Amino acid sequence: MRSQAPLRACGALLDYKTVKFALTRNRRVGLLHRLLQLGVLGYVLGWVLLARKGYQDTDRAPRAAVVTKMKGAAVAEAVGKGRRLWDAADYARPPQGENVLFLVTNFIATAQQSQGTCPESPSVLDAVCTEDADCPVGNPVVHGIKTGKCVMFNTTHSTCEIYGWCPVENNTVPRKPLLAEAENFTLFIKNTVHFTKFNFSKCNALQTNDPTYFKSCTYDPFFNRSCPVFRVRDMVEAAGETFGDLALLGGSIGVRIEWDCDLDHPAAQCQPQYSFSLQDRRYNFRTASYYWDSQRRLYRNLLKLYGIRFDISVHGQAGKFSIIPAAVSFGTGIAFFGAATVVCDLVLLYLDAKADFYWKEKFEEFTRSQKTLVE
Repeated sequence: MRSQAPLRACGALLDYKTVKFALTRNRRVGLLHRLLQLGVLGYVLGWVLLARKGYQDTDRAPRAAVVTKMKGAAVAEAVGKGRRLWDAADYARPPQGENVLFLVTNFIATAQQSQGTCPESPSVLDAVCTEDADCPVGNPVVHGIKTGKCVMFNTTHSTCEIYGWCPVENNTVPRKPLLAEAENFTLFIKNTVHFTKFNFSKCNALQTNDPTYFKSCTYDPFFNRSCPVFRVRDMVEAAGETFGDLALLGGSIGVRIEWDCDLDHPAAQCQPQYSFSLQDRRYNFRTASYYWDSQRRLYRNLLKLYGIRFDISVHGQAGKFSIIPAAVSFGTGIAFFGAATVVCDLVLLYLDAKADFYWKEKFEEFTRSQKTLVE
C-alpha cells in the first residue's frame, strides 16, 4: 500500500482538467452577472477609454518657456517728495520679463541719505536709551552701528546715536497705495511648450502679423483665448482678493498655466487654462540709487517697495493614440469580464442554498471504471 502512494501522487500530476459549461437557471445569480458585466463595460468605456484616454501614449513633462511684459503708466505723489511718473522701467522687476515678476504698487521714500552719524529710529527697541551706558560702542542695530552716545531723536524720544546712512529710513506707510492706477496695468504672458515625445510645440499667443493686435486685446476664456494679456485687477480678483487691500502692503499671486492637449484632434484645439491663487500677503524689499554731489560726497535715495509678486508656473500633458496602451486597456477590460464570471461562480458554489447540487454538477471526475463510457 505504501509503495502505491508515490505512484498515485505522480498520477495526480498527470491528470488533465477541462472546462465544463453548465447552464444554471438562477435569476439572482444571472442578474448579478449582468450587473457586473455592465459595471465593467461602463468602467472600460467611460473611465479607461473616454475619461482617462487609455488608448493614448502620454507626455507629462513638457519643456516650457515664459516671457512677460508689463504695460501701463501712473503718477504717484509722495508726501514732501512731489509728483513722479512711473512707467514699466520703474515698477516692473526684473525689467527683462521672466516667470517671476514684481509689480510696485506702493513705496516709502527716504531721500538724500549720506553716511554719517544720526539718531536711530525709536521703532528700533534696542536703540531706545536714557543714558550713554545704554548704547555700547560697536553694537549693530537695524540702520547702523552704535557710537556710544544717547541723543535726542525728537522732543519725546531719546535713542542711541549710530553711524550709518542718515537720516534713518522713514517707516511711515501711506494709508492708500501710491500707485493705485496699477490695477489697470496689463500683463502679457507669452508661454511656449514643447512635448519632446511627440515633437509638438504650441504657443499660447496668436501668431499674427498685426503689430497692434496685442495692444488692444485682453484675455477672455470664451471669446479671446489667444490673447494672453491680463488686467492686473482681474488677476487679483480671480485670486480672491481686492486690489486695494493687496496693493497697500503687497502680496504674492501664483499664476498656473495648464496644458491638456489631445494630439488626435487638430492642434488649434490645444489651448491652455489659466488659474490664479493667493500665495502670501505682505511682500516688500528695498532698493537704492546712488549719486555724488559736486563735492564728490556719496548720497543715495532709498525706496522700500511694496507690490504684487507674480509667480508663473507651467504644467501640462499631451496624449496621442498608440497601439500598445490601447491593447493594454482592452486586455484589462477582457480580464475584468472574466473576473465577473469568477465572482458569480463563487456565489453559486459557496453562498447559494443549492451550493452542493451546483458543485456536483459543475465538477465531474472520470475514473478508470468509467473508461468504457468515455470510449
